[in-house]
Amino acid sequence: MHVVHVLGNGSSGSGVHVRSLAAGLVARGVRVTVCAPRRALDSYDFTGAGAHFAAVASRSDPATVAALRAVCAGADVVHAHGLRAAARAALALSGSTVPLVLTWHRRPHAEGVRAAAVRLLERRAVRAADIVLGASTELVDRARGRGARDARLGPVALPGFPTGRHDVLTSPAEDGDLLRHKARADLGAVERPLLIAVARLERRQGLELLLDAAREWRAIDPQPLLVVAGEGPARVPLQRRIDAENLPVRLLGRRDDAAELLAAADVAILASRWEARSLLVQEALRTGVPLVATAVGGVPELVGDAAELVPYGSVAELAATVRSLLADPERRARLAARGQARVAGWSTEDDTVVQVLSVYDELFGAAHALSG
Repeated sequence: MHVVHVLGNGSSGSGVHVRSLAAGLVARGVRVTVCAPRRALDSYDFTGAGAHFAAVASRSDPATVAALRAVCAGADVVHAHGLRAAARAALALSGSTVPLVLTWHRRPHAEGVRAAAVRLLERRAVRAADIVLGASTELVDRARGRGARDARLGPVALPGFPTGRHDVLTSPAEDGDLLRHKARADLGAVERPLLIAVARLERRQGLELLLDAAREWRAIDPQPLLVVAGEGPARVPLQRRIDAENLPVRLLGRRDDAAELLAAADVAILASRWEARSLLVQEALRTGVPLVATAVGGVPELVGDAAELVPYGSVAELAATVRSLLADPERRARLAARGQARVAGWSTEDDTVVQVLSVYDELFGAAHALSG
């Protein structure tokens, strides 16, 4: 079987997911081709997972669609990740009998005139797909509401730590303590609480709200340090505000050691407007770091009682919840234990690959039955 995965600009979640799927499918004898912008190969090393790679831009102009059509011509199944990728794949497959699968990772947020355009994109994408796999129950329901023929829950498993990283979870206790101490020393948080967020620096991530909360945490003694790992278009205004208000916040930029930084933190924070299966949420629970997160999208479904949930936009509740956690080590320990118990019940990478492969087999068999 030959499967073509189509990625657009891709969030970190979808890129990591495709890389994980590619490795698992190739190991099971599937030929995998990944179509994505060239920079995605540098970020996710799809060829290292055994996949072929075709550099295709994330545009929908005729030349790009033709390039995508050429790659998909020999496919048995095309699997698009994200709404825009699915819309482009549908154009490329026009007139073809090759089945299309869509994994819907995240819901675009839009207001005003743009909201109508997003609704139209959602309808076109989910109706073009033979099967939609939603990363959360909310996305499955949304796909059905937009007219999907077949929408199912398709949990996106959290991959293991990449080869070559120090894994503080499997290191001997003394080594793990040394790694955490070094990470905290490098950040200047040896004798003060360390809070961490991992997010793209953009509006929907709620980072302005985090800065509002950080202003209130200045009264805590010792004063917590909030570090944000990630890059994005909002870096300049965020840094300007941090400097102007003298906030205890450091923007670290994109980091390859986010897992180690997370393991060194006292509390992890997700302040997003919406998430399905946030990588930060999954990493925090697996690592045993107490998590405070906004009760949005698929987050409550994902964490259960293993995290402290606060309403999106409530700076007072966010600030107070973090403050109370820092003052209560026993509560942090309970959350850490619940988190690791919760992780034990999640789908593994193998579970996810088996589920996706069963979808391919279903469509592949149906397509051959029709052609026969």
